[in-house]
Amino acid sequence: MRAAVLHATVPPGTVHAQANTLTIEELDQPEPRSGEIGVAITCSSLCHSDLSVVDGSRVRPLPMALGHEAVGRVVSLGPGVRDINVGDHVVLVFVPSCGSCRACLAGRPALCHRAAEVNGSGDLLHGGALLRTASGERINHHLGVSAFADYAVVARESAVVIPDDVPDSVAAMFGCAVLTGMGAVFNTAEVASGQSVAVIGLGAVGLSAVMAARLAGASHIISIDPNRGKHQLARDCGATAAGTPEDAGRLVEEATGDGVDVAVEAVGSAGVMAAGLDLLTRGGALVSVGLPHPSAELAVPALQFAGAGKRLLGSYMGDSVPERDIQRYLGFWRDGKLPIELLHTDTKPLEEINEGLDALVAGTVIRRLFRA
Repeated sequence: MRAAVLHATVPPGTVHAQANTLTIEELDQPEPRSGEIGVAITCSSLCHSDLSVVDGSRVRPLPMALGHEAVGRVVSLGPGVRDINVGDHVVLVFVPSCGSCRACLAGRPALCHRAAEVNGSGDLLHGGALLRTASGERINHHLGVSAFADYAVVARESAVVIPDDVPDSVAAMFGCAVLTGMGAVFNTAEVASGQSVAVIGLGAVGLSAVMAARLAGASHIISIDPNRGKHQLARDCGATAAGTPEDAGRLVEEATGDGVDVAVEAVGSAGVMAAGLDLLTRGGALVSVGLPHPSAELAVPALQFAGAGKRLLGSYMGDSVPERDIQRYLGFWRDGKLPIELLHTDTKPLEEINEGLDALVAGTVIRRLFRA
């Protein structure tokens, strides 16, 4: 099998195409163990979370085969797997919930304790890492998926079966961007019709949140990003106004008079989180879905919580239940209400993964997809 492997983190500012940051390598192809399946990856998607591992913002054990957002076909079943079939079309998700920990039993599988443990160690839900070089060197798994490859062994719990007729270029984005952005609006904030929403950060996650806010019936959807090239795209996704961070306060005041009901922070910046709290009306909620550097700290006036009733809500994978939510969101797409195709910038061969990293840093792509 072929996979894109990261052997060492590189500092921000690196030109990845020149540094050959990720190397396409031949690895021994493993067979699925009990509770696992083998998947032929047909299409994978590049996300800022991958970039966070590359630059060390998200500390993961190396070497690691990267990629966590993908679609594929089941090609083999491990012992005991009976509820999925060879040939099934599957979206892969990056939290393989165990079903028995405290979070899973509370109906919050995105916060699965066991999944957090194995995702952090580079292992799989049902056992240790399987990937090896020809010389026997261990290659860690990325979030139980390692999608920048032509094949992956994943836990059965990492796969959601979808209809055969959903194009791979659409399905590939449902396992992370769509789940995270739409879930932040529907599951975490529970945006109601008539409420006002600001979305800060217009990558694929933020734009998915914009689409969800429109579906929820938000009266005003204000989208914020320093990259002016994304503003029209945000409007196409459902935003009623778009501007730079310098425009945010004015746009919110013009739309609401005193602040939005919900702000979604999709940047991964403590400073942006603080700015988002300032955009809220009394009793408003800031939903944080971005991943700041582990050393980042948030300093805000404490009185705005009890004094103004504001809430700060963390949202990992959009508080999603993947089996439920992916099918629901695909229903929106099938009904013509969710134009996910707008997020698809282009599709490239896997050999151009490093150029993709550079494009993501430059902000010239929303979701670049790769075929092995």
